[in-house]
Amino acid sequence: MGTDELDVSRIGFGFTDRADFAVDPAKTAGRVFPEPESPTRTVYQRDRDRIIHSNAFRRLKHKTQVFISDEGDHYRTRLTHSIEVAQIARSIARAFRLDEDLTEALALAHDFGHTPFGHAGERALDAATADFGGFDHNLQSLRVVSKMERRYPRFDGLNLSWETLEGLAKHNGPVADPLAGRIQHLLPSLDLKLDGYASLEAQAAAISDDIAYDTHDIDDGLRSGLLTLPQLRQVPLLRRLLDGIADEFAGLDAERTGHELSRRLITIMVEDVIGETQHRLRTFQPASADAVRAASQPLLCFSAPFSLEEKELKEFLFHSLYRHPSLMQRMGAAEKIVKDLFAVYMDTIEEIPLPWRHQFAPGPGLVDAHKKARRVADYIAGMTDSFASQEHRRLCGLHSGFHMDRPV
Repeated sequence: MGTDELDVSRIGFGFTDRADFAVDPAKTAGRVFPEPESPTRTVYQRDRDRIIHSNAFRRLKHKTQVFISDEGDHYRTRLTHSIEVAQIARSIARAFRLDEDLTEALALAHDFGHTPFGHAGERALDAATADFGGFDHNLQSLRVVSKMERRYPRFDGLNLSWETLEGLAKHNGPVADPLAGRIQHLLPSLDLKLDGYASLEAQAAAISDDIAYDTHDIDDGLRSGLLTLPQLRQVPLLRRLLDGIADEFAGLDAERTGHELSRRLITIMVEDVIGETQHRLRTFQPASADAVRAASQPLLCFSAPFSLEEKELKEFLFHSLYRHPSLMQRMGAAEKIVKDLFAVYMDTIEEIPLPWRHQFAPGPGLVDAHKKARRVADYIAGMTDSFASQEHRRLCGLHSGFHMDRPV
């Protein structure tokens, strides 16, 4: 059956019963490169599908979330984290009748710009490129989807819609200089209105990232043995939840207790977001997605009391997990890999494969040091943990006195 014979009116696009303040795919601002839209998918479904089929999405499988990706089969990676963010974000989007496809697309692509070895790799690459403008993973996500994916004959990147690019740029709120200037330089033909807030769909993806981080890092911390259930009781929020679990399930084993804690923590976080957002929507009464963007504050967020509890939880995780000596040892090793690779590639650009060397260069050479540093940073940022380690062994030598020791 050809597309001319399809009864498009019977396809469930999700147009019906969308809230007035939700983003409407029928009113999209379009794409950088105009192209015929799909007769069977909305613009945001198509964005989501392009994201899932991209190389960048597959690479997330082998990129660090908290624990180096080769430390165990059950620790979260950037890929599993992104999928979990998408699940939470879709639940919130459905509660407010937002566009779930746009929300999911933003959740799945929000970490495309992360380096190997997580934030340790980003710190190292930012320091290595300090003389060339530094490195920011949010900006890198935009570079990946607008320039670096090379799958289509008519354009570089994924040619995502304005609303998806806006959400990636502003999901953490309005963007100021110097980052705003760098985004405008990257996407000169688009006005992403960087001085305002993003859509509720983008705000849902952003807060779902926080929820997933908080809950699942606890889960991985317990699995690794770097965190214990008695230790979690230092945090009043977690102590209340653990007391509730103990009252309902006396004698429950530690593993199931940890999983039940994660489940309950996600639930109360999502319910707090929904309650506070309902309150703000009643107060501001936005009549459109543009009214959401023009608001003086985010409309989808935690309540003020819960924000304080969530901040306390983050501080606990920072000191007890992210700065645990065994993790710091591994992260220090990871930072050295990234710094060494940047230095080697800058000194010997021929070590980078030819397609990468000239992918974005106007001519055969890389005379401009800033352009050269940008190519090197792009190449390193796209690496998986395992490939970065492999390249380090190849270029720096097995006898360099350096290797990725496992924590003891």
